[in-house]
This record gives sequence, C-alpha cells and structure tokens, in this order.
Amino acid sequence: MPRRGPKLGLLGSIAFPAALLAAMVGCGGSPPQERLPNILLILADDLGYGDIGAYNSEAKVPTPHLDSLTHQGLRFTDAHSPSTVCTPTRYGILTGRMPFRTGMAGVFTGVEGPCLIEGDRLTLPQMLRERGYATALIGKWHLGMTFLDADGRPVHEIELPSGTREERVAAGVERVRRVDFGRPIPDGPLHRGFDTFFGTVACPTTDWLYAWIDGDHVPVPPEGPLDRRPLPKHPYANDNRPGLIAPDYDLERVDLVFLEKSLEFLASHASRSPEQPFFLFHSMQAVHLPSFAAPEFEGRSGAGPHGDFLFEADHVVGELMSALDRLGLAEDTLVLFTSDNGPEVTSAYHMRKDHEHDGARPWRGVKRDQWEGGHRVPTIARWPGRIRPGTTTDQTFCLTDIMASIATLVGFPLPNGAAEDSFDFSPLLRGAHDGTPIREFTLHQTNRLDLAIRRGHWKYLDHSGSGGNDYTRPQLAGFVIDDGAPGAPAQLFNLADDPGETRNLYFEEQNTAAGLKAQLDSLVAAGRSAPAR
Repeated sequence: MPRRGPKLGLLGSIAFPAALLAAMVGCGGSPPQERLPNILLILADDLGYGDIGAYNSEAKVPTPHLDSLTHQGLRFTDAHSPSTVCTPTRYGILTGRMPFRTGMAGVFTGVEGPCLIEGDRLTLPQMLRERGYATALIGKWHLGMTFLDADGRPVHEIELPSGTREERVAAGVERVRRVDFGRPIPDGPLHRGFDTFFGTVACPTTDWLYAWIDGDHVPVPPEGPLDRRPLPKHPYANDNRPGLIAPDYDLERVDLVFLEKSLEFLASHASRSPEQPFFLFHSMQAVHLPSFAAPEFEGRSGAGPHGDFLFEADHVVGELMSALDRLGLAEDTLVLFTSDNGPEVTSAYHMRKDHEHDGARPWRGVKRDQWEGGHRVPTIARWPGRIRPGTTTDQTFCLTDIMASIATLVGFPLPNGAAEDSFDFSPLLRGAHDGTPIREFTLHQTNRLDLAIRRGHWKYLDHSGSGGNDYTRPQLAGFVIDDGAPGAPAQLFNLADDPGETRNLYFEEQNTAAGLKAQLDSLVAAGRSAPAR
C-alpha cells in the first residue's frame, strides 16, 4: 500500500496579479476576444530523455513523429517531472502542487484509494471547465479511486495480510474480487474536473484489475484470473502481475484502444461543438513495462520488444497529430507532449546491453532516482502562430508549471491556495519571452519522499544515494559511481561543470550546500514555492 505521512500546510489567501486582472478587463471592461486555444496534453509513461531521436543522436529507435513535433514547435531541454514515479507526477500536473505536500510515498496499485487529489482542490480540468472547455481524460488515471464492496464499504480499507511480496499480491487480487462493480466510483476523474473519462484505474498491464472504466463505472467487469501463458515472453515482460481480467480487455492493444477513444473524442467534438474549446488529456500506457507492443508493431523498430513499444508510442503521437490536421483543429490547438519520469530500470538496462540504446542519455540515473535521468524528461510544445517552429529553450521547467501557464493563457485568475508550486511560462508558450529565467529554483522528489532543490547550475540532494533505487541490485551495480565524497549525508553537484553528477561537492562547497538546504526547508515549510498571488 502507498504510505501517507502528515499533510503539510497551505497558504489560503486569495490575491490576483494586477497584470492578469488588467489583461482580463481589457479595454472598457470587455473580456478578451481572442479565441481560447484547444489543449491536447499527451503524457507518455516511463519515456526517457534519450528515448527520442530529437533528444538523442545515438537513439536506436526511430521516432519520426516526435522528431517532427520538435521541428514544428518548442523543445525543452531542461524540463522535469515533479516526481520520479507516476502517481505523484500526475498529481503535480493536475494540481500545480508538488506531490510530497500530500505526504504520500509510493504509487497506487490495483483498486487502491481514495483519490489522492483532495476533493476541494482546484484542478487543471476543473479550471478549464470553468472557462467553458469540454474536458476529457483518455488513458491511465493512477491517482486512486474508491471502489465499494457489496455492503458499500471502500475495499481499500479492508485489512488483509500484506507483509511479504506474496501476501501483497494476494491482497491486491482479493480486493478486486470484493468490488461490487455495479456501484459507481465516487472519486474518479469525473469528480475532479473531467466531463469524460475512459481508461484504467492504475497501470493498465501491471497489476490486479484488468478492465476498462467508462466514466464512473466498469461496464464489463472482470470474470476470472488473467492467463499469462499466451502473453509475450522476453526481458521486458516481467512486470505483468496476477489479477482479474474482463473478457474485452487485451493487454497487447491497450494504447491502440486509448488512441481510438481519443480520436473518437476529437472527431465528435469537431462535428458537434466546433466553437467550444476542448482539453484532451491523453495519458498513455506506453512505454511502461511490460513492453507489450501490439502485434502489428512487433519487429518494426529493429531494437527488440521495448524498441517496438517505443515505436508504437511514436505512432500514437503521429495519429493524434494527423487527426488535428484532418479535422481542421491544428491551428487552434496547443499541443504539449511530455513524460511522467525517466526510463524504468529493466528497460534501461536491457536496452543499453542488448541494443546500445540509452533511454536516459546523457544523464545519470533512471526512474525513481533523484539524479537527472530520473526526472529530466522530453517536453515539446506546439502552437501554430504563437510558438516559432524548430525552437529550443534551456529554461528550467517543471510539469507543475503547466497549470499556472494555462491559467494565464485562458484568463483564469488562480487563487493563492491553488497551484502552489506552479510558475507561469505563458510568455514562452506565446513566443513572447525575453529570455530571463522564469524559475530561480526547482524542487524535486523521489518515490520515497527524498527531496532536492535546483538553483541555477547548483543541485542539492538532501540525502545520500539515489533516493529511490537500490544500487546493490545486479542490474544497477554496474552503474555505481564513486562521487569522491564517501559518507556525505547529502549531495551537491555543479551541473554546469558536471552534468553527469559524478563529483559530489558537499564537503568542498559547504556554504552553498547549507544555503540550498535552508532554502529547501523553507519552501517545504511555507507550503508553496511559487510567488504568492
């Protein structure tokens, strides 16, 4: 089960920035007449910085559609997920708040809950819905839901033995058995700002519940245990765990089903409500393990099963972009593409060993690590007529910044008690930024709630080790680095001189380390890192 610690405080006063109010009032008190942009947010899963050709000249997997997207828009080279794993990153994206402030460590599995997003917290889709948007989530939710048993009790509250790995597996499956699938889900995407939802509760091909959720219910419940015998067998297939599966659920076609549903949403919206702006959050399964590419993509990459899965992910992006063009939506749509964290340990290890493809290149670390490879993610923005094609920015950006940036773009005054860790990058997205740094510092966290802070080229990790992975494991032992500071309680790196984080300067630059530590502690205690509104 995910671990929850004490919740940290919020600042609740409401103050609107004068410049934003002026922009909203405009001439003679009229609202702005510019059409609100459609927004398509595509979130890949476990896609590393080095998995895309436009980011890695040595990549071994063709990614023509993502490469084309960078040529058509803005490529971020210093963008970061708010966490090194998926559940907290999704919280950060949809709330603009660093997820460590919830006190939850780890991720949800199966039918765990309740929803991590507090019921009274403003979310990105809720904000956009209040500005007149149609809002849809297609794909992986992974923020927790409350499923009820026949007596109306939340199944995640049922106490079951869960000490050993075998007991945790058995408990996860048993909770699914106890769900009354005739009862609606009371705290899913529909209750956090989305008009439409089709997808899965957690990782679609990983654990316990293998069934589609449509809105707030499971239309086709699981009927029996997953038979894993017909599934592919290779080094990237071992993350698939026992569970109960619905008869209409195909683990090898998950991303193609998500794609079909997103294409249906776009076509329907263009036909029925062309004047209404939309927000579509396409939350992919790819390329989270197990790497089950659809059969029509097997062997297409020339880089094994995981390479084929990467190739399928690129295809999905291409199909979404083609749909925008075909439906006449491209010119009015801001497209944001990114990933929830760095590449998984197993996929990174085997892709390096078997295909000389480094999904984290050129950074140290992988998923769960506080080092750059764990959270520096490919991020691309395209907005025809605003963002100049083929541009690159080295601005330090966190995915929590999506909320404040979009709030300004759509003229929504964020209250002070919302999006507390979200900075406004709207000038950059409008193509009107003067180049001055928008962020002076950025917070980072791991799945264990270990924290770090980045200020300029200095990065301070308030812990020893990776903060997430166990580097005594055989797959990781070969990547251990002697950073020159054995026994140091924390880590300090100068990314300008040492982007690979190979030399810990904690003892040599103690004043810098102490200053960053004090700033980190202050921002944690304050409940926010963004300027007060």
